[in-house]
Amino acid sequence: MKKIFLLFLITFSTSVVAQIDRMEPPFWYEGMNKSEVQVLFYGKNIAQNSVQVSNNVVITNVTKTENPNYLFVTIDTKNVKAQELQFTFTNGKKSFKRNFEIKKRKPNSALRKSFDASDVMYLLMPDRFANGNPNNDSSPELQEKANRSLPGGRHGGDIQGIINNLDYIKELGATAIWSTPMCEDNDKGYSYHTYGQSDVYRIDPRYGTNEEYKKLADEMHKRDMKLIKDYVTNHWGAEHWMFKDMPTYDWFHQFPGYKQSNYRMTTQYDTNGSKIDAKLCMDGWFVPSMPDLNQSNPLVLNYLIQNAIWWIEYADLDGFRVDTYSYNDKEGIAKWTKAITDEYPYFNIVGEVWMHDQAQISYWQKDSPIAKIQSYNSYLPCVMDFTLHDVFGNVFYEDRADWSNGMIKFYENFVNDFLYADPNNLLIFLENHDTGRFNQIYQNDFKKYQLGMTIMATMRGIPQLYYGSEIGMAGDKGKGDADIRQDFPGGWKGDTNNAFSASGRTAEQAKYFDFSKKVLNWRKNKEVIHTGKLTHYIPENNVYVYFRHNDKETVMVIINNAPDTQKLNLTRFQENIKSFISGSDILSGKTIDLKNELSIEGKTSMVLELK
Repeated sequence: MKKIFLLFLITFSTSVVAQIDRMEPPFWYEGMNKSEVQVLFYGKNIAQNSVQVSNNVVITNVTKTENPNYLFVTIDTKNVKAQELQFTFTNGKKSFKRNFEIKKRKPNSALRKSFDASDVMYLLMPDRFANGNPNNDSSPELQEKANRSLPGGRHGGDIQGIINNLDYIKELGATAIWSTPMCEDNDKGYSYHTYGQSDVYRIDPRYGTNEEYKKLADEMHKRDMKLIKDYVTNHWGAEHWMFKDMPTYDWFHQFPGYKQSNYRMTTQYDTNGSKIDAKLCMDGWFVPSMPDLNQSNPLVLNYLIQNAIWWIEYADLDGFRVDTYSYNDKEGIAKWTKAITDEYPYFNIVGEVWMHDQAQISYWQKDSPIAKIQSYNSYLPCVMDFTLHDVFGNVFYEDRADWSNGMIKFYENFVNDFLYADPNNLLIFLENHDTGRFNQIYQNDFKKYQLGMTIMATMRGIPQLYYGSEIGMAGDKGKGDADIRQDFPGGWKGDTNNAFSASGRTAEQAKYFDFSKKVLNWRKNKEVIHTGKLTHYIPENNVYVYFRHNDKETVMVIINNAPDTQKLNLTRFQENIKSFISGSDILSGKTIDLKNELSIEGKTSMVLELK
């Protein structure tokens, strides 16, 4: 009789546990400003159960949807200390329990310092950076297997590979890492970029584990570096478990089913635009494999907010980069952003706003004077400076200046800084993982790389360097994305060229690396570059001169984009040179006399610390 009873208990327990296949978030934290947490329970017919929670914790709301496999239970954790709670589910005479932990929060977590203009951000794609653990190149749980011979396949780079090479990145002078997404992407192919996520609470096993991601942040913090998570609010992947069994019909935008975005982000604020065009921009899908999330659905919005906060706390993150920011429902994404920055007042978030007009980009930055006209505020602290990227991509071929070509393009770009609420909080870059490679565009002309890097390292904003540029890596966007996302040499066992070490670099790679290291490490401790005022002068003879200055220091930057030597009459710059008599050029190490005239060779730059 006892044996039969024991067998019954085991059988009942197993069947009951199976009723909850997922619980998200898997745990929460004490002392959050957002004290109400909505716990999603997923399991067959879970909504048929009533629910209670232990330890006198209050359930403030229970939400059921048209799909009985979902139950959203909101509890108030205000003044609830770290402890183990139990949810009890009851259906008639049957009941079962699920534990839910409230964890202790890191001291001063809410006041964490994020990235800012004192940082240099290093953008990498983990699958293409370094393979630190060949044992996780493929996973039996996921469809696509590693195949390094396939340009668009998975190559095996992972979190351990990044950890192994943190000292390389630090030596270069970068202080923050923006990695493209690392959460699970179970697409059948082309999953290495990981923007089509299938589980946003789980690191893709081919990169490692959640614990390894947390270790990455820990190892970076030991080196005074910051980890920035690439967060995707606009869409998930078609393999996402929630797309396969939707909580609600309107969890994703449906027309019904698929309708592609028109990609016209201008419709978001066009006073003359049609509603249907604006809807197709926001609600249309980016591509067929990426279902578009409906941020106007409160359940979706809250899920995204909680997921973002959970990752900040769990992995001790230092910032977000948000993909396709301006494709989101603009009211919903503003609420998402504000919820994050309300919880973390100093947390920086940079949004991808891929537009080609400063006023249109400015619209998406927090407290924008442009958006204010329409009484809109995105609350997004930082935006990507794509107009400056556009200039970088063509100006160094323009050897002879005229009214609208040559270095005047840089001048005209910065003229429009008055449109931005905070020009210092713009992400500036020569290239990224979606654009043409700078070194490819300029056919690995080292002098042009020097010009571009000098401007990026001395101009207002937050510089972002794309992995491999610092060793001269190129890649043709015209051949497809895989060509601009090649493997970093030395990241795989058996690579004949190891650019991670000084002894393994070719002479050409060393030339690029040494220059990058010099300017980025110099920048690291230069407050005058981080927050100093910018004063620039209309370019003459394709020479652009600007000053970065504060009460303590003045730096003069001279960029000669002409192919021949130019002579500058320094009396023109007297309002900034003032009583300084010389300048120490951090690039050449020479001391430059600042009397009346200065000579600078063609296609070269100077960065003078005035004395």
